[in-house]
Amino acid sequence: MFIVDYIKDVYNGVTSLLKGMRLTGYYFVHPKEIITQEYPEVKQVLPERFKGEVVMRHNENNEHRCTGCTACELACPNATIKIVTKFDITPDGKKKKALDVFVYHLELCTMCNLCIVACPTDAIKMAQTFEHSVYDRTELTKVLNKPGSKLMDGVE
Repeated sequence: MFIVDYIKDVYNGVTSLLKGMRLTGYYFVHPKEIITQEYPEVKQVLPERFKGEVVMRHNENNEHRCTGCTACELACPNATIKIVTKFDITPDGKKKKALDVFVYHLELCTMCNLCIVACPTDAIKMAQTFEHSVYDRTELTKVLNKPGSKLMDGVE
């Protein structure tokens, strides 16, 4: 009985292999039907709702909408975002909390979009970048606010 089962398994394995080879042979003989894309030269069009990484929006005057409220940091399930705040003095002499550094750890991000939903001022969004391969892991830790950027007027 053991020999019969063994022969059946070998037969099933060989027929499965031949089915796959038949499809491979078909595409080898009919090269008009190209199914392989040449990746670096031909990039695929991603769907609009694809989530690649978190980026901070800046306008042409290097202004952003982040108030430093830390709602995105609190919403993040695995501490991908770290907001460092400072206190600025307003023209009328009051202290106001403001964004100093917005640190984003791409290597920890699960692309869950919870930080984007939590942001009350719509300061951050998900970009469509997907090529994140690097040799040094420290390159995946990014500061999202650009140097010298400031809060946009009218954002509270």
